[in-house]
Amino acid sequence: MRKIISIASVSLLLFATFAWPQATKTPVSRRGPSVAAGSQGVVVSGRPAATAAGIKILEHGGNAADAAAATLLALSVTYVGAFCVGGEVPILVYRADQENDQKNDQKNVKLLEGQGEAPRDSKAIAWYMEHGIPDGDVKAAAVPSTIDAIVTLLKLYGTKSFEEVLQPTLAILDAGGLSWYIDTGSGQKIETGVNWQADMAVTFRKLVESEKAAKGTRQQKLQAVSDRFYRGDIADALETWYIEKGGFLRKADLAAHKTPVVEPLTTTYRGYTVYKAGPLTQGPYLSQTLRLLEGFDLKKMGFNSADYIHTVIEAEKLALADRDEYYGDPNFAKVPMQQLLSDQYTKMRRELIDPKKASLELRPGDPYNMKPTKPPTVTGPWHGGTTVMCVADKFGNVIAATPSGLSSTAGVAGRTGIIHGSRLSSLNTFAGTPNVIQPGKRPRITLSPTLLFHDNQPVMAISVAGGDQQDQAAIQVILNYVDFGMSPEEAFKSPRFSTEHFISSFGQDRASLGSLSVPNTLPEEVQANLRARGHVVTVSREGVGGVALIGIDPKTKQATAVGPAAGKME
Repeated sequence: MRKIISIASVSLLLFATFAWPQATKTPVSRRGPSVAAGSQGVVVSGRPAATAAGIKILEHGGNAADAAAATLLALSVTYVGAFCVGGEVPILVYRADQENDQKNDQKNVKLLEGQGEAPRDSKAIAWYMEHGIPDGDVKAAAVPSTIDAIVTLLKLYGTKSFEEVLQPTLAILDAGGLSWYIDTGSGQKIETGVNWQADMAVTFRKLVESEKAAKGTRQQKLQAVSDRFYRGDIADALETWYIEKGGFLRKADLAAHKTPVVEPLTTTYRGYTVYKAGPLTQGPYLSQTLRLLEGFDLKKMGFNSADYIHTVIEAEKLALADRDEYYGDPNFAKVPMQQLLSDQYTKMRRELIDPKKASLELRPGDPYNMKPTKPPTVTGPWHGGTTVMCVADKFGNVIAATPSGLSSTAGVAGRTGIIHGSRLSSLNTFAGTPNVIQPGKRPRITLSPTLLFHDNQPVMAISVAGGDQQDQAAIQVILNYVDFGMSPEEAFKSPRFSTEHFISSFGQDRASLGSLSVPNTLPEEVQANLRARGHVVTVSREGVGGVALIGIDPKTKQATAVGPAAGKME
């Protein structure tokens, strides 16, 4: 077979992987980003083996969903501190409707909520409320969601079998033999005591066996994969390990798990349509921020001027305060999303932004009573790793996902080869708050992919690693592209700023009120201006968020991938 992907319109696979401590800034490669553009397909990845897995599936006629599934599987075994089978992955999917000439694209964007739940045992929840949620411990593991998310992606949007998309990963595992992995949160080398890669290969082959043995449609065969993992002997093995290690998850928790497929949150900004995950994630605060910023002439202020940085940061502070006050699993918490994004509420909140003075307090609003502020519910005391992925194929389908494993030191689950994350640390133990731990509740995660459309056409897919900083980076990429007319590469490369003026999503650390981190390239006079307004300015050589993106020219269908290691298919 020739090493080429034939493209009619746009075909691009972008899979860039990063892993940084969740609540810290993102190191920037001194070599700069890698860029690849064309109509024959490009791949960008932080792991060559994961890139090769996606390419192979595209070469064999797979679509974006097939390639994404293959790349996710490969990544789950090549960078387990950042993403693993025991992790999570929210996925935004745009399915191009060729017959409808892409006139109703809003109906064709869906969100796969690939996030596991807390234990359903009320006694376990009582333990958490008394002792807290231990970071990195097996007690911090949520139900593994990766396998069912991938199966759901393949069932709804793919064309290949699980066996086909798994083959590149099995080749990686068979050539491996590792008895350790790196916890990307601490950089610690975790010795497993077993050849976990060989055990993982056995587990994966069991899933393939179930797919082959199942009778019925392709979808029914794929469902057999999920059933064996969550309801069969693999779930039995996991339960045995949970009990042995003192964890609270049980087979009943796994059996109840299913990946919801829901409508994404949709907002507009200066004629562009922005698709985000809902309040199960921090994603809506990007939408709230853009709504606030739409009332300002950012272009006139000038890129990275003192006025511009001040305005963006102050808008983010307001949106982040609402995130911490209201967002949570919508199956448990009533989140007033419509009110939070309403014109009336946005206007009231926008008026709180003082153009000359930085806010030094947490100021959530009151969307129920349409008041601009209210005292925060959580006032104290407050006490991993993530990767990125975007895909666009020759059919016009576009996928943005943010896979994560949220670094865990719990080790390997017996002889299954499965490594868990510690995502329950994104829940809290503050009774009565939207994100408090409850039986079967999903944590409010930072993972927040983005799709940007213009005139019903996808123009950008964005995925960011970096915990609470993810959407701060995504906001600036969008502003660079929309307000300042930058190319995707320029939007990626431009220096970014950030704040930690929020309650951390990991362990609920105290907010760093008034904080503002700016790039060391920012002129001293701009820094001084910001300090004079009350910002607590620090200067950093590090970047904000590990960004990877796809930019798609709606006229030429030329696609540009920007990330750490891009390559063009010839």
